[in-house]
Amino acid sequence: MINQIAVFLENRKGRIGDCCEVLKKAGVNLSSMSIADTTDFGILRMMTDDNDKAIASLRGAGFMCASVPLVAMQVPDEPGALADILIVLDKAGINIEYLYSFAGAGGSAHIGFKTTEPEKAEKILAEAGTKII
Repeated sequence: MINQIAVFLENRKGRIGDCCEVLKKAGVNLSSMSIADTTDFGILRMMTDDNDKAIASLRGAGFMCASVPLVAMQVPDEPGALADILIVLDKAGINIEYLYSFAGAGGSAHIGFKTTEPEKAEKILAEAGTKII
């Protein structure tokens, strides 16, 4: 499993930039970022090269944030590859709360997803021949 950072942001102009500026000043590099928003707030999900330092810096700047474990897998860059993996997880009863991709290499994509059963998901993926990151 890998860990992401979830940052709770007020939905107002400039907040994502404020968050990124804190990371810049701390010397933390982002490797992925995704945001889900509502009218009043957003959840900025990210992975960095130093999550502990990122969380400490963000909290020090007044941001509410938490570390969240994700199952991460390598998916071949070909039509239907992700669908095949998601079907295997569905047949095993694994519910995916959300997912997003991040930088991959060598003809593959990397996908991280949140589930309430990460150990079971990793076992099912390994049995299906999926490379876990």
